[in-house]
Amino acid sequence: MTAPEAGRGIGIGAGAAETTTTFGFPRDTFRILHVSTGNVCRSPITERLTRHFVAERLGVLGGGLIVESAGTWGHEGAPMEANAEAVLAEFGADASGFFGRELLDEHVIRADLVLTATRDHRAQVISMGHSAGLRTFTLKEFTRLVRAIDPTTLPPLEDGVVMRARALVRAAAALRGWLLAPTAEADEVHDPYGAPLPFFRSVGGEIHQALDPVVTALTGVGTRT
Repeated sequence: MTAPEAGRGIGIGAGAAETTTTFGFPRDTFRILHVSTGNVCRSPITERLTRHFVAERLGVLGGGLIVESAGTWGHEGAPMEANAEAVLAEFGADASGFFGRELLDEHVIRADLVLTATRDHRAQVISMGHSAGLRTFTLKEFTRLVRAIDPTTLPPLEDGVVMRARALVRAAAALRGWLLAPTAEADEVHDPYGAPLPFFRSVGGEIHQALDPVVTALTGVGTRT
């Protein structure tokens, strides 16, 4: 598997029927962009856990999924927080080669799915334009919507993980107005920046729990027991 940028993403895989997206990028890949504030705590954990889950379930067949992250006030070039690295290690995920990035227009343009830590981050991404509204969700919001989607209505993995992922985002966007969060806090992942390791573990656990059904829906493969 090859990455589009050093230390970023799961690489490039099988082709799809259409060759380019609206913005002219290849259709044989599906980019997931995780967004938080500094891109040194929450979004690095989410990025690397997503990569870990996809690799665990699909191996090289997950090569069409590219997983990245950035921060609305990104610490450009900074390593992730040591406690974030520790949490990833406890989950068996690779934290190496990570450097923080500030969120740029090009990141949003290229993304097929944007998952944010909070509603404020979601609003900031959508305010950048680029028709981002239908493909931008908070992580926990997307989890809630994905749980309501019948997996048998999605293309089978045999048709390619990229085709399946695109269909999942369309289905989630169609449900958004019907499945509201029970509380405002339900869609938030709180910032552990500067907190002790136990709080990072708590946040890591929240992210892990939210990501599991998302990756299951994306790949069509459940958690290995």
